[in-house]
Amino acid sequence: MTALFIQNMGGGIAFLFLLLSVFYFFLWIYCLIDVIRSDFRDQNMKLIWVVVILFAQVIGPIAYLILRKGSKLN
Repeated sequence: MTALFIQNMGGGIAFLFLLLSVFYFFLWIYCLIDVIRSDFRDQNMKLIWVVVILFAQVIGPIAYLILRKGSKLN
């Protein structure tokens, strides 16, 4: 119901796309900064995570957030 109200106001889909894009951009930046600042058990894991986040655009940051606990040092 609310989405229809926003769409009738004009540009509802564009506004939603803009919000999702801004959210994803900050998620992507957060994940890259977290990888760069973190210490991993294996030094190659830092490079692997950077490559995954950069090249697996949609699933990369989400996979990092889910799987990062097992590969980081305490």
